[in-house]
Amino acid sequence: MHSLSSRLLISVSVLLLFFFGATIAVLDSAFTEAGNQARRDILGGQLVGLLAVAEPDDNSELVLPARLREPRFGQIGSGLYGELRTDDGTVVWQSKSALGLQIPTGVTPATGTQMFARETMLDGTPLLTLSLAVEWEFDDSSSKTYVFKVAESMDSFNAQVAGFRRQLFGWFAAVAATMLLAFSLLLRSLMKPLRKIESEIGEIESGSRKSLSGRFPTELTGVARNMNLLIDHERARSDRYRVTLDNLAHSLKTPLAAMRALLGDRQAKEFGVRFNEQIDRMDEIVRYQLRKPAASVVDQLVLHSVDVENEVTRLIGGLKKVYHDKSPVFDVSIEPGLQFRGDGGDFLELAGNLLDNACKWCAKRVRISIVPSPATGKIAGGMVLSVSDDGPGIPEDAASRLMQRGMRLDETTPGHGIGLAVVKDIARAYGGQLTIQKSKLGGAKIIVSIPPLASAMSD
Repeated sequence: MHSLSSRLLISVSVLLLFFFGATIAVLDSAFTEAGNQARRDILGGQLVGLLAVAEPDDNSELVLPARLREPRFGQIGSGLYGELRTDDGTVVWQSKSALGLQIPTGVTPATGTQMFARETMLDGTPLLTLSLAVEWEFDDSSSKTYVFKVAESMDSFNAQVAGFRRQLFGWFAAVAATMLLAFSLLLRSLMKPLRKIESEIGEIESGSRKSLSGRFPTELTGVARNMNLLIDHERARSDRYRVTLDNLAHSLKTPLAAMRALLGDRQAKEFGVRFNEQIDRMDEIVRYQLRKPAASVVDQLVLHSVDVENEVTRLIGGLKKVYHDKSPVFDVSIEPGLQFRGDGGDFLELAGNLLDNACKWCAKRVRISIVPSPATGKIAGGMVLSVSDDGPGIPEDAASRLMQRGMRLDETTPGHGIGLAVVKDIARAYGGQLTIQKSKLGGAKIIVSIPPLASAMSD
């Protein structure tokens, strides 16, 4: 009963059973009543025929001729019987068909009235009888009451009714079976869209399909649309979680490397302070990445002013510990008092990823420059951040590919291949853009342009 088709078929079967059962009962009742009325009319005609041929004899008694117009009265066992008796029950005449039988006396009707009755003979044969009491006046002015009675066996009629009922049940059973078969085929056709949805959902689960097709009846279009929205929402949420975990792992890489470098110099005076700084940095990264999927930064109502020079100084201090073997030289050019209007974690992601990549690929020198956007003030929020190195650089044909998640130029170099993709996503969230150029130092130059926040939101 978990199948919708089975429920519908059973419901229709019950309705057909009720409807056809009521129809059969009505038709059977109508047929039986019509048959009874026909036999009453026939008995009435036979009774009138007996009255018509009755004649008085010389002894002032009614007599009937030996041969009657109805031949069944003269055939033994024909099922049609006639009888004439006096009001005291004395049989005056009986048809030859009743030879050896005793017709029940029954109730004597009032004079001049007819009475139909259902009676039974001694052998159990059911009868339909019609009686008429008449007062006969003879030529000598005497009168006498007689009862004319005709009876017909109901065996043949009951056999006809039984045959009619068998035919009725047979025909209605055939009609019901045909209707159920037709309804089953129709239901199979009507349920085809549901089976199609089930099949497509299975394909989505197996990964061979991304969404439900839109070719469904009107009643299922909304279901398919809402299912696609749910699938897209779940897929987007899964992607957000994956991106967040990737970003978290990538962001923690630098502090972990710095902590590893500090562990090699545990005897230094400032070991505890610097180690705790990296722990705090990791805590900030975790909190930042956990709140990041909730909403984009430009949609936040409360924005903070981030001291650009101070944050860059912190980043460079950590990177010097990470890349102490290479000991890169940092050229820093930051507009004094420059403020970044936005999330502090976003700025650290921007500058940190670019500086980390530069340190990884540089030969010796890394240059960072941060200036306000053209025609804006120091605290308006807009800025142009550029990071250069003296490394091998980035080929022009590989620049666009490197901004995709997981893409790397050298698979032998440690990394996740998502740094530039993260920078690009953050810059786009602020209405900015990322470009890759050739550095004067010989390596790559990455430029991130962030417009003032008001301009970004108006765009």
